[in-house]
Amino acid sequence: MSVESSIPKQIVALIKDEAWGAGSHLPAQMLADRLRVSRQPVNSALALLHEKGILTRERNRGYFVAKPLLDPLSDIVAGLGLAESDVVTSVYFQIADDLLKNELPLDCSEQLIRTRYGLTAAQTSAVLARIANEGWAERKPGYGWTFSSMLTTPDSLLQSYRLRLALEPAALLEPTFKLDRKVLEQCRATELHLLDGGIATASADELHNRGVRFHESLVEASGNPFFIDTIKRVNRVRRLLSYRSMKQRERYPEHCRQHLHILDLLAHEKNEEASAFMREHLAHTLNSLAKIEDILQAKETTTP
Repeated sequence: MSVESSIPKQIVALIKDEAWGAGSHLPAQMLADRLRVSRQPVNSALALLHEKGILTRERNRGYFVAKPLLDPLSDIVAGLGLAESDVVTSVYFQIADDLLKNELPLDCSEQLIRTRYGLTAAQTSAVLARIANEGWAERKPGYGWTFSSMLTTPDSLLQSYRLRLALEPAALLEPTFKLDRKVLEQCRATELHLLDGGIATASADELHNRGVRFHESLVEASGNPFFIDTIKRVNRVRRLLSYRSMKQRERYPEHCRQHLHILDLLAHEKNEEASAFMREHLAHTLNSLAKIEDILQAKETTTP
């Protein structure tokens, strides 16, 4: 699967993650920025989703969500014929697992990946493109690939949470902080959906993206571009570990309730209280790193 052919599925996932309802506008540039691709594949994907009835189109205005997407993501994309190859998805998680167990070198050739996982050339390109698009691998100059060494040890994971603990509460206190009401309600709707059974049915992608989008939305509201760039870099790198920990879903209801409490405080412009609770929220995760260390050092392979 090429990067271009996966864009429609990613847009559908965004609509679900953000709980964008019927009539929500989907500007091509906004989607291109969120997915870190050019506008050309986004425009093609929007046209395809319009043909399939997911979107409506208004002349000189663009594309809009046609109806709420309530079914599980896997059911929606399967019904639209957008389902990703089972082989590519399986190998994607296997590579992440092998890296975390130090069973795959950080510097690899495409041939090594293709041979080790029994892939075709097209499947190899697809899985590496997805990994590169998510920020934990990049093509080496001239030959081969390099995987990120970040967050493959408890120490580096600890450092990433310390950075977030310093940055995110401070972002809520920036003098330029302004959380758009629509963004706030989208975040709230996502958390309520998860508490209403979505935690059990969501894919690893959906759960990870929900958390990332919540925290990035609040940091983006700070209006401080340095904060925004830093949190996005950290979130791209920690994705590798996040997928591995998705099987431990019993912690998510409490996370959702804590997120909703932060949103309620911000809705009433109680930013100092929200900042203090954000610190408490992140500190709780920091204090649970022993469990995450066990995940990193586990010998058994588990696919989220």
